[in-house]
Amino acid sequence: MSKRTLAAVMAGLMLSTASFSAMATDLVIYHTWSAGPEVAALNVLKSALEAKGHSWTDIAIPHDTGSNVNLMSMVTGGSPPNLFVESNPGIYRDLAGLGYEFDLTQWYADNHILENLPKAVADSLSVDGKIVKVPMALHIDGMVYYNMDVAKKAGVDPASWTSLDAMFADFPKIREAGFAPLAVGSQPFQVGYLFHTLVAAVAGQELYNRVYGEDVDETALDDPAFAKALEELRLFANEAGPESQNRPWNETTNEVISGKALMQIHGDWMKGEWLAAGKKAGTDFGCLPIPGAMAVSASVDSWGLLGGSGVADDVKKAELDFASIVVDPEIQAKFAAAKGSTPVRSDAPAASLDACSSEVLSILSDPTKGVQTPNAITDADWRNSIWDVVFNYWSDPSMTVEDAIAKMKENYETILG
Repeated sequence: MSKRTLAAVMAGLMLSTASFSAMATDLVIYHTWSAGPEVAALNVLKSALEAKGHSWTDIAIPHDTGSNVNLMSMVTGGSPPNLFVESNPGIYRDLAGLGYEFDLTQWYADNHILENLPKAVADSLSVDGKIVKVPMALHIDGMVYYNMDVAKKAGVDPASWTSLDAMFADFPKIREAGFAPLAVGSQPFQVGYLFHTLVAAVAGQELYNRVYGEDVDETALDDPAFAKALEELRLFANEAGPESQNRPWNETTNEVISGKALMQIHGDWMKGEWLAAGKKAGTDFGCLPIPGAMAVSASVDSWGLLGGSGVADDVKKAELDFASIVVDPEIQAKFAAAKGSTPVRSDAPAASLDACSSEVLSILSDPTKGVQTPNAITDADWRNSIWDVVFNYWSDPSMTVEDAIAKMKENYETILG
């Protein structure tokens, strides 16, 4: 190679490198994920982001550390991240008030994304009429995950249950076979999640939204179907032995994986624990909605993007590059496989879906079946007050349904009245 040719090649490489560097952006990513499947899923996104030439600087504050370093403290402290995991609408309203809103409505329209999202996912993305979230993981808050080997040994078929009554009717048979029918974790958030899934299952969309929607209707608390949900919650509480007190959900899941209990009813992020244990959906474990459920509560883990006049255009472009990665159907499939979630896109490759993800998408293909998790739509103080009441009700067998409803009404007047 001549000196002139070599010089030309080197100059071209330098120009290419300079152009690449000009396009590359370091993005600060804030999240609270720390479990193995969660980290593996995040690494799918990180690799895809780096393939676009951008870099990922991690700020991970696991939600179980007790740390008070949260998103808003970083924003108001002058060190905001570029991207953050958040579904709470109140946070987005606070960011908008501070001038950091990133309205993605037009971006969604330009890229024809909404038409490929289940309604339950699409409905979760807007705050006050503007799309401000990017969905990354879809879960149903209350699914039945059961050990298929235990079911066989006990002589029961959870898939045949058409109601909660039918489910509970099989419990004596399961006990006689030497297994606990139900693995239960007694923590306030686990009880709170179970209760709102029971409200959806027993009472359906309309009543659920009157209790957990943006505009709470106090009269919904007097509906017999709401009282029925509390009655069903008592039956679950009766299955909670001393060993369940303060037991984390994933340790509770292990009771089912290890064959000590038939099933657990909790968020279907349980699947990540099954997969980590080397188990296969449809072979080792089955999954189905609460028997007879009129509706199911869908959780959509979402990313927020920091916008506003203080964010440079090249950074905004990099943030949108990240958003396009998150909702890419192929990447969604890889992410969901690592996380144990369901792809948020209905057009994710069918071959990538396991039996449980297929079940979730099948349920949510009916727009009358899905409701939003309270974390995405409900006033946080009101939601927390319900958690407090139902956990006290769960823990105190002498507390009646009427007592619980009366306390909720009292809280309503204090918080929303």
